Amino acid sequence: MTGEKKKGSWKVPFAGLAGFALGAATVLLIVALYGNDHGNEDAPQPVASVPPPAASVPPPAVPAPAPAPAPPPARIPRTPQAIPGDLAQRDLLVPVQGIRPEDLQDTFDDARSEGRIHDAIDIMAPLNTPVLASEAGRIVKFFTSKQGGLTIYQYDPTETYCYYYAHLDSYAPGLKEGDTVARGQVIGYVGATGNASPEGPHLHFAINRLKPDKKWYEGDPINPYPVLQP
Repeated sequence: MTGEKKKGSWKVPFAGLAGFALGAATVLLIVALYGNDHGNEDAPQPVASVPPPAASVPPPAVPAPAPAPAPPPARIPRTPQAIPGDLAQRDLLVPVQGIRPEDLQDTFDDARSEGRIHDAIDIMAPLNTPVLASEAGRIVKFFTSKQGGLTIYQYDPTETYCYYYAHLDSYAPGLKEGDTVARGQVIGYVGATGNASPEGPHLHFAINRLKPDKKWYEGDPINPYPVLQP
């Protein structure tokens, strides 16, 4: 019969449709999986990792050169001085506790600023070391000066000589002008007052032969170094 469809003829278009659907699904899956990797210029591209810059290492520090040692003080040539006979016989005491005659240095002729000559010896000792009366005598004057700082002027028993102690940190408690002191009595303490360096406390010790008018601030300097040697 011409109007009657053959049995099973519907399966052909259905199979074609199913194949088309399966193919389309496969294409969509491929696009979904690989579409972002190719042909998409707007997609963010992976950036290759760049190693951080190496930390700059400073060059090794070069130690500063050691300062050159200070030159020794210049000495002013003078005629060697004879020790007065009466003074040489008095057995004066080194006026700083714990310092021996062999520890002393002769700085009597050393040059000082403004063309001055030292006319004394510097006895190096720790700060606040007791200062002793080099001989028995009388405390004549406590004085404070720009160069000497705290100072003591002491006469010997005959008032022929004046012993000068300078750069003191302090005076002995209770000591006053006019007091009589014994040999070896504590009269003050080593310091760095006046123009002394704080890094080098010491006692500036001088001996002066008094002039006839017996003024404590005037006299002829005598080198204490040989006088204090045994």
